[in-house]
Amino acid sequence: MTAPRRLLARLRDLMAHGAAPLAEVTRLLAGELVSEVCTIYVQRPGDILELAATEGLNVAAVGRTRLRVGEGIVGLCAATAQILNLPDAQNHPAFAYRPETGEEPYASMIAVPVRRAGRTLGVLAAQNRTPRRYSEDEVEVLETVAMLLAEILSATGAADGAEEGVGATVPRVFSGIALAPGIAIGPVVLHGVRPVARRLLAEDPAAERARLHAAAEHMQRGLDQLLADGLPNGAEDTASREVLEAYRLVAADTGWLRRVEEAIAGGLSAEAAVQRVAGELRDRMRRITDPYLRERMADLEDLAGRLLTALEGDMPRQPIAPGSILLARRLGPAELLDWQQRGVVAVAVEEASPAGHAAILARALGLPAIGGARGMLDSAEPGITAVVNADDGQLILRPDAELRQVYERALAARTAQEAGYAALRDRPAATADGTGVTLLLNVGLAMELDQLDRTGAAGIGLFRTEIAMLARGEIADIGEQAAMYARVLDRAAGRPVVFRTLDLGGDKLLPGSEQPVEENPAMGWRSLRVGLDRPALLRRQLRALLLAAGGRELSVMFPMVATVAEFRAARALLLAEAKRVRPAPAGLRIGSMLEVPSLLWQLPAILAEVDFISIGSNDLMQFLFAADRSSPALAGRYDLLSPPVFDALETVLQQANAAGVPVSLCGEQAGRPLDAMTLVGLGLTTLSMPATGLPAVKALLARLDLRSFRPVLAAIRRNADGAASLREPITAWAREQGMID
Repeated sequence: MTAPRRLLARLRDLMAHGAAPLAEVTRLLAGELVSEVCTIYVQRPGDILELAATEGLNVAAVGRTRLRVGEGIVGLCAATAQILNLPDAQNHPAFAYRPETGEEPYASMIAVPVRRAGRTLGVLAAQNRTPRRYSEDEVEVLETVAMLLAEILSATGAADGAEEGVGATVPRVFSGIALAPGIAIGPVVLHGVRPVARRLLAEDPAAERARLHAAAEHMQRGLDQLLADGLPNGAEDTASREVLEAYRLVAADTGWLRRVEEAIAGGLSAEAAVQRVAGELRDRMRRITDPYLRERMADLEDLAGRLLTALEGDMPRQPIAPGSILLARRLGPAELLDWQQRGVVAVAVEEASPAGHAAILARALGLPAIGGARGMLDSAEPGITAVVNADDGQLILRPDAELRQVYERALAARTAQEAGYAALRDRPAATADGTGVTLLLNVGLAMELDQLDRTGAAGIGLFRTEIAMLARGEIADIGEQAAMYARVLDRAAGRPVVFRTLDLGGDKLLPGSEQPVEENPAMGWRSLRVGLDRPALLRRQLRALLLAAGGRELSVMFPMVATVAEFRAARALLLAEAKRVRPAPAGLRIGSMLEVPSLLWQLPAILAEVDFISIGSNDLMQFLFAADRSSPALAGRYDLLSPPVFDALETVLQQANAAGVPVSLCGEQAGRPLDAMTLVGLGLTTLSMPATGLPAVKALLARLDLRSFRPVLAAIRRNADGAASLREPITAWAREQGMID
């Protein structure tokens, strides 16, 4: 028997009669690894790591030696959840000397985090006198022992103190980002609380591999059925093809299952091997900054959970109360569908992005959802009352009676308000004094096309063609793209649709795509720059769009145009493809987005080339103020309703009107009623926005006397006196007029 297998076998014997004493684990591990020191630190309340057991150091230091998380090598390991393999530990910058331990003679050190369900419970460390780096086999053994140790600590309650906030009664407010708007009140249900695997170690790897393969086939059949069933509540089967199909392809990839098989070969049971791989995925996600890649890793962790369920057999589902609110660390798309079908009415996810699969489906299903509410799971217990205020990106645990009543009244008011919006749906958008306004939608998936009829939108002002590609994980071929774009035009039923060409790069990467390492990816190789440098990619998409038109009107716009020369080059590619496609579109309109400030100084030249201009407020704001829009530290620091933005918009409008070029504005801000009212006051009467904002914008504009508002807005601008924002005086006027509460 090899040394790792022998160690695991001895650990199995040690744990046969219950949780093994930590001192015996350190003694056994030190002997099997031929390591002079083996120690276990356990995390206590207040982010303190306490020496709980040792073989080789001074036993009197047990219970006395303590380090803060982040202090010393052990603390750094706990803080980063990364293995530290150091041949000369005492000269490492993080080394913290503790004389009572007697560790002076030892040079090399390895520290391995002990983690369970995404939380660090402690640190396992080994030391030797000889300076050396521990081998890959030794690291593998220590990782396995750390996983077993996590179950021992949980079983003995040694790490109970790491869960702060449990049992609390005071309200807690957590701030995050809105994934899907809405408000919900209900009891909490926690996602991802799984029972410990019944068997951690196994003697027959072949039998465990056979169990794994059988479970993987069972899981795949379940996903096939979920895809065949499609989305509830009338959502399109196309959504399943675009999002769930990508998820199913990840499940069918055998690469991640091979990692599970390797853990089984090391002596783990199939369940324990899956848990270990899931833990590794969680740790990798901590180090990934790209939102899309993090979402793909979340898909894999979701699949690991489904595979565990298949291994454990069909266990009865935990019943949940009607109207429950789901709290999760991460959430895959298939899981979200499962929970929604069981009656969950809102979700809060610690690690999620607005462009992620779960967020896309939450919006399609109409589930209020927030992401990024860090720390909420450590303070939550099943059954407590929670409020999800996804409009403001807040989660409130244990709201007091007064606060709960406030939100109950807000829900009642929202229900009445939505009934009023429904009455406006079929009316043309206009101000109270008769100025017509065109309200369009920003969409990116076929599942969102139902919102055209639900909102009464005049058309689609921005179809984000890259979203479906990100959902499927690859660029579709010409035929598939053409079919997708044709479905969009069919569903629009004659209403205008503006297709934006692929806006990839930055934070929107396809798996496996080569992306240069850039300090400022938002201003790097992305969007039209990629298309012009890879003209074959852009030409394939342009040909697909022309084929999809099938003789109908077609509007195409290019994103992130920084120079007139770039627009001319992109337009030339489109016109070249148009000569090859029959039937030709009944009309071909070619436009540019204005989101790079350099175009503000090229307006006469660009307006002479385009059929229309669409101001992309999201990117224009971040480039105008040099403020990363994904940075929480800058959220709200710069405002659309500010003098420099007004001046820039006014310049565009004046020159575009003189040139006879239509101008629209698209972005999140257009869907905010006060912002939309102000934009219309400036003269922007075509706005494209998320579907969730359109009814409220339409309702507010119907109460706006534009002839009265325009001189007020002009006076507010004249009296700006260097103000960073004009939101406050505009809000005050709207409130005085009874337009907002």
